[in-house]
Amino acid sequence: MGLPSCLGSSTFQALRLATIPVPFKPLVSKTLTLNLLLCRHNCSQRHPFPFQARARASSAPDIQASPIVNSDDKVVKPQWKAAVNFKWIRDNKDAVANNIRIRNSNANLELVLELYERVSNIQKEVERLRGERNIVASKMKGKLEPSERQKLIEEGKNLKEGVMKLEEDLIRLTDKLQQEAQCIPNMTHPDVPVGGEDCSTLRKMVGSPRKFGFTIKDHLQLGQELDLFDFDAAAEVSGSKFYYLKNEAVMLEMGLINWTLSEVMKRGFTPLTTPEIVRSSVVEKCGFQPRGSNTQVYSIEGSDQCLIGTAEIPVGGIHMDSILAESMLPLKYVALSHCFRTEAGAAGAATSVLDPLHPEVFGHRDSLGKDLNYGCMYLDMIWRGLYRVHQFSKVEMFIICRPEDSNSYHEELVGIEEGLFSSLGLHFKTLDMASGDLGAPAYRKYDVEAWMPGLGRYGEISSASNCTDYQSRRLGIRYRPSSWESLSGNNPKKGMNLSPTQFVHTLNATACAVPRMIVCLVENYQQEDGSVVIPEPLRPFMGGLELITPKSSDI
Repeated sequence: MGLPSCLGSSTFQALRLATIPVPFKPLVSKTLTLNLLLCRHNCSQRHPFPFQARARASSAPDIQASPIVNSDDKVVKPQWKAAVNFKWIRDNKDAVANNIRIRNSNANLELVLELYERVSNIQKEVERLRGERNIVASKMKGKLEPSERQKLIEEGKNLKEGVMKLEEDLIRLTDKLQQEAQCIPNMTHPDVPVGGEDCSTLRKMVGSPRKFGFTIKDHLQLGQELDLFDFDAAAEVSGSKFYYLKNEAVMLEMGLINWTLSEVMKRGFTPLTTPEIVRSSVVEKCGFQPRGSNTQVYSIEGSDQCLIGTAEIPVGGIHMDSILAESMLPLKYVALSHCFRTEAGAAGAATSVLDPLHPEVFGHRDSLGKDLNYGCMYLDMIWRGLYRVHQFSKVEMFIICRPEDSNSYHEELVGIEEGLFSSLGLHFKTLDMASGDLGAPAYRKYDVEAWMPGLGRYGEISSASNCTDYQSRRLGIRYRPSSWESLSGNNPKKGMNLSPTQFVHTLNATACAVPRMIVCLVENYQQEDGSVVIPEPLRPFMGGLELITPKSSDI
């Protein structure tokens, strides 16, 4: 599941943790807080981490600002810059403007173009003044009268001050240009349906809803009777939308993770575990807003770090500021991590899709409640259950490839997802998501929604996104195409006849989001006696367990 990156309202709320005692005296006393800002490889015959050249200068943008040298010799460096192709944006203004419109983006294209023109003009003026300074410096090398030399000294001083003033303006405007340009979303695949989420088109339907001959239960009721979850204790310890997994639910989580890793690794993916705290800049470079309004990201107050909302972020950062050899592509990773999300704005999203008269909501109202009472219980199930939580385990696939291969790898990723869910016997549908539902990095996104009988609806369990070069331009991940000489067997001298570098394409897809998979399995495999059958593929990963049964008859 992708991590949303759009901006919304300006309200905010802070979750503050108590000061954490440490056995040593820290350099600076700090209180750790989490800002909850509410608004919105291939491993066969390949080394998993190929040789790469760290080339921080190579990830520089099309427009660069020279650092300011102050009188005290301190250098004021500009912030990180994405290699945004401003010239392409300017030359394709109409297409970019239409793309912003169909994706409901708040990007200000006119301001970006205005800033780009101003920056370009200042750069030209800086170069002109530097040229004049060089001329003055050349004149001063010759034999001059004292008065003439003093005149040139004054002229050189004035030119230097002029350059320094323009460079200050250049850095300020370049930072502003970067800030505004980073709001421009990726371009959109021509086959993506235009509109909001309800305009998404059906790509594939697998199976059909199971027919129950008894009154069905939702995962909350099943979890209580089978002693699988504890939401009440978690609410006391951590707050709402946290949970304890217990007994067989723990085995089910471990089984899902290990089975998923095993299956995906068979397809040439290198397994990873990742850091779960990353720098805010890496979050930004992946296309998300760590401190914007309506953010899904927990930020650590007093630091430049965040908790990850998806392993896509730390995996994307592995090859940050690198030049990869073409022979090492594609790089395929499958990463296990915990994920942390504020779920800001999710209540509105949930209520917007809830129709209290829809048959999927009221299909079982005789057994679960009447009319409005059931509608309230339905929302309560979503918010108290495992469907939307602040912390969860997830297995994520990530691919780095050549630009011409990304569409085919996108199909491969969604094919892996569909194969995994089919193996578990789930009824699901795959959607080609509409333009208005795409996150800023995604060029195209497929969502997989599985039938959850206890909730009486389909729920998203996975997504697969092709981000093209949107992230790599920000992360600075390039590759060097094989040169003609190397392809023909020649051995050119070092540094000679090298092909220019190109930005890679990145793709990500969810292999297993554990809580929602548990919801699907528990609700779809429930039996009349209250037990839950374990799907056959998972049994070897759960010690041979075939059935989850109630602990006692009086629970």
